[in-house]
Amino acid sequence: MGVNAESGGKDYTTDGADAPGWDLDPGDDSGAVIEMVGRQVKLWRTEAGLSQAEFGTRIRYSENLVYKVEAGKRIPQPDFLDRADEALGAGGKLAAMKKDVAEARYPKKVRDLAKLEGEAVELGAYGNHNMHGLLQTAEYTRALFDMRSPSYSEDEIEGQVAARMARQVIFERRPAPLLTFVLEEVTLRRPIGGRLVLRRQLEHLLEVAQLRHVSVQVMPTDREEHAGMGGQLQLLKLRDGATVGHWEAQLSSRLVSDPREVQILEMRYGMIRAQALTPRESLAFIEKLLGET
Repeated sequence: MGVNAESGGKDYTTDGADAPGWDLDPGDDSGAVIEMVGRQVKLWRTEAGLSQAEFGTRIRYSENLVYKVEAGKRIPQPDFLDRADEALGAGGKLAAMKKDVAEARYPKKVRDLAKLEGEAVELGAYGNHNMHGLLQTAEYTRALFDMRSPSYSEDEIEGQVAARMARQVIFERRPAPLLTFVLEEVTLRRPIGGRLVLRRQLEHLLEVAQLRHVSVQVMPTDREEHAGMGGQLQLLKLRDGATVGHWEAQLSSRLVSDPREVQILEMRYGMIRAQALTPRESLAFIEKLLGET
């Protein structure tokens, strides 16, 4: 059983299933969706003749959280909408909005990247400081966000973890896209989250690498020639035939669509793959590291 963080100490439980929700970023273009959902909740509540406090008690959430959701200042969890639908007799109309809210729960840059990944028929990525997001376990991801400075709140951490895990649906898509990854050796050795988290991460990496549409390669530290000195990069070939690049820096991310720049990134990624261990050699390398962990 969990205690709602908005309850002011009262035990408005969330059954441990979800955090109460995340505040909406004022600059996020998903605001219109969240405001619409909030208006619908308020209309159904007032039609039922309930105050915000009474409604909050019925669905086991605080009056303050109900106010924020109705005002479009808070992104409701699926559990909130399910309980609201049942308490107000909405016949599934409020619960059906979970689909509209799902994407808005995640940061805009994550939604944009997930949209690109959803349209990709081929994805290639080179990572040089930590495991690529699509390859991470939830424990590994949580450890990364937990060490962020300035620090995230617990709700923000859980939101970021959920967003990253949701992107991994790409592995289940059919027809399956071709996914290739080149990882620096250091990303396999750095014990982010501790040795146990690293061990589970390496085990997960081996499982993913055995999928027929996935290729994982390791770039050994002892390579004298390395085309990836410019930093990490990602390439996505979309259904319409276009290819775009994507990379992240300390405080920003950039989408590359200029054909000349994309061509440079494609050339570099091809060289990086050629300089790395082969997929078969890489699997053996990861298994060796796992044995040492």
